[in-house]
Amino acid sequence: MAAPLADRIRPQTLDDVVGQQHLLAPGKPLRRIIESGTIPNMIFYGPSGVGKTTVASIIAARTNMTLHILNGTQAGVSDIKSVIADVGTFAGMNGILLYLDEIQYLNKKQQQSLLAYIEKGDITLIASTTENPYFAVYNAVISRSTVFEFKPVDAAEMERAVIRAFEKLGEAQGAPLLLDDGVTAHIALGSGGDVRKAMNAAELCALSAVPTADGMRVTMEVAQSLTQRSNMRYDRDGDAHYDILSALQKSIRGSDENAALHYAARLLEAGDLISLTRRLLVIASEDVGLAYPMAPVIVKACVDNALALGMPEARIPIAEAIVLMATAPKSNSAYMAMAAAQADLQKYGPLDFPRHLQNKHFDGEGAAVRGQHYLYPHDFKNHYVRQQYLPDEIADHVYYQFGENKTEQAAALYRKKLLDEAE
Repeated sequence: MAAPLADRIRPQTLDDVVGQQHLLAPGKPLRRIIESGTIPNMIFYGPSGVGKTTVASIIAARTNMTLHILNGTQAGVSDIKSVIADVGTFAGMNGILLYLDEIQYLNKKQQQSLLAYIEKGDITLIASTTENPYFAVYNAVISRSTVFEFKPVDAAEMERAVIRAFEKLGEAQGAPLLLDDGVTAHIALGSGGDVRKAMNAAELCALSAVPTADGMRVTMEVAQSLTQRSNMRYDRDGDAHYDILSALQKSIRGSDENAALHYAARLLEAGDLISLTRRLLVIASEDVGLAYPMAPVIVKACVDNALALGMPEARIPIAEAIVLMATAPKSNSAYMAMAAAQADLQKYGPLDFPRHLQNKHFDGEGAAVRGQHYLYPHDFKNHYVRQQYLPDEIADHVYYQFGENKTEQAAALYRKKLLDEAE
């Protein structure tokens, strides 16, 4: 069975790698390290299909070290022991280079087993991960490695790879591939920065090519059909998932309904209605909050409607909720008040309640002051009376600050009236 196209045309030199010019252009840090011949422990972090494995393979080919390749999804204790077994032997006399793909799938104990050898320089580690290494990789491994972030390949760079792919495919098929105008650009743009996706799309297009007198024709219709969803770079458990949700919330918080609709559309296109609706419910209270207290009620109604309708109609109440919140006045006063209260809880722990707030109606023999002495607010003017509610140690702490919006300022005036007229 033939290897995937992405593997058959994998670049052999740094100059052939598409994208990652912030790392690999002449004079850039990673290129200078590779060209120096002294390879440190490194972690390549970035989405799939952007060249991490390709660059690691090029590094391995330039060294005289014994190369071991492991994949975190399949590697077990015996595989790691096999790598370690070469340390101090003739096979490892020039050093051992371990390329560990998807390191995040190794558990802490497996990563720790390599630590002593990495630290002494017996093993040089090049690891790759699609997840944030500062969360997915053991801290001691991180501290002994340099992290390089690989980014999605832009469309202009990607088109170079797509053109090269069609040339190779035409040679393999023994007939030239005749491409409609815009085919390579469409595949490059539709791949979402993932070279492997672009290669797969090109290969599918070549297999679907229509025979003509001059060769095999790849139509724009075929290209559009085979790449129509590949630009949705999305993994519900990966960084992209949280990046989109973060961008959505920050756009609504920043009162940019157009950007918010864009990110919501990406979530809907990826089929993740649940994450979208949950985040909208959070935003209603965290970012709109008391500036428009009805926002959580309205957004909840929109969310219920969306979940009841399902796609594609769900997008309509979702859009309503987004535009409502993006254009509404904003307040995070309730959010900040709760954060301040939690900070005090962490600092002081669970303090004793004021005596008059406790659910007690009997004083023990040793009580210095008898009686609960609770003042029932409804017995007083405006249903308010001054008394202490916080524990003694933090009695003067203030968590909530009235926001500048109309709703909270009206509440602030009412509070002032209560205090001015209190008995």
